[in-house]
Amino acid sequence: MDPRGARDVLGLVASSFAEFHYGEPSGVSDPLGWPGYPERQHELSAETGLRESVLCGQAVIGDSDCVLISFDFRYFGGSLGSRTGNRLVHAFDEAVRRGLPVVSLVASGGSRMQEGMRALLQMQRIAGAAARLRAAALPHVTVLRNPVAGGAWASVAGSADVLLAVPDATVCFAGSRVRGASEDAEAFTSNGKLAQGQVHRLVELEEVGGALSELLPLLRPTRGDAPEVPRALGHTELPSSGAEAVQRARAAERPRAEAYLADYFDNRFALGGADPGMLCGFGRRGGRSIAYVAQAGTANSPAGFRAAARLVRLADRLRLPILTLVDTPGAAHDAKAERDAIGPAIAELFTAVADAVVPITTLVVGEGGSGGALALTSHTTVWITPDAYFSVIAPESANAILKREPDELGATIDQLRLRPQDLLGLGVVHGIASHAPHDVQ
Repeated sequence: MDPRGARDVLGLVASSFAEFHYGEPSGVSDPLGWPGYPERQHELSAETGLRESVLCGQAVIGDSDCVLISFDFRYFGGSLGSRTGNRLVHAFDEAVRRGLPVVSLVASGGSRMQEGMRALLQMQRIAGAAARLRAAALPHVTVLRNPVAGGAWASVAGSADVLLAVPDATVCFAGSRVRGASEDAEAFTSNGKLAQGQVHRLVELEEVGGALSELLPLLRPTRGDAPEVPRALGHTELPSSGAEAVQRARAAERPRAEAYLADYFDNRFALGGADPGMLCGFGRRGGRSIAYVAQAGTANSPAGFRAAARLVRLADRLRLPILTLVDTPGAAHDAKAERDAIGPAIAELFTAVADAVVPITTLVVGEGGSGGALALTSHTTVWITPDAYFSVIAPESANAILKREPDELGATIDQLRLRPQDLLGLGVVHGIASHAPHDVQ
């Protein structure tokens, strides 16, 4: 459990904090007439100096103004009561009124039993306030402390756009007293949630302020025009044959997504996920914020495609242009991928890209394998490097479908017309990247 109070945690994160005036009535909140509840409120107030389990106000983190919410686990386990809900709704609505992002530092055991259904109903109210924040194109970043459970996880924290978490924290819907013993203990921790793609990054509490100082400026829209095309980092000359194009794209020494991202951005904030082959995050280039999704050369899983779709939708809502890097031999197609709904996951990404209003620039940097690659591809601005190819299907699979012999593979590759220059001639791509960046405005 996190023993630090709400103000102690605020001091680790923010350089200044001005608490809101909530307009609360004096006295205690006791909607059910719960025996001993008013007296316990008085006791906890004397011990903590608080009248509720959250503090809300306007703060400065790094160079960014925000609305900051800090839970205090010492006050009824940071649980959600009627007044907690009032404060949280007020904070989200103030963020909308002031045009500020919300940062929530959550440590909570869930909904407060002593207030019964009045406490549980706060989840609906919080969801409504969070929806108003989303409609205003303002981000919500949460920090999961220890523990985060029940109503707080399923309303305040779980609905955030970016989820940071302290390592080894308890993060779950049902606490151990409710669910009983479990063989998979890690599933109920922040580490497990990171592996499942439900948390974006683990950060020590003492380092949260620095992480937020990096992230918050990247979530502010700047220019809305299309991102410029990254420069090519590999070969300058075009392949002479389809077989050479495929060989280059599969070469171990070819520059990969990480190299392109490092070369392109001045600084960036990476968001982790369940699929290490789908890199998502936000970056700054030449003073402008750009979201990115980059394939890292592997067969992407359903979790990877869903993470990419979430990032595209978030960037579109925040009015941030998007850069995508395509590099995959194709989507995963094993039994696990089928059980995890690979088809609907790819469809979800196709839909997110199609729905996006912000400009998307795509560069194919390696293998462009079938629908798993096309799902991440812009409808308007698609470029390719001399080290890449794009194909309706993997060449070997095409050869097998056509019932051709292995020695006919080269001919099949040429017939697919998958070289960069072939794709340009077909109108599939709009340009071939050189070693100098291209302005696509």
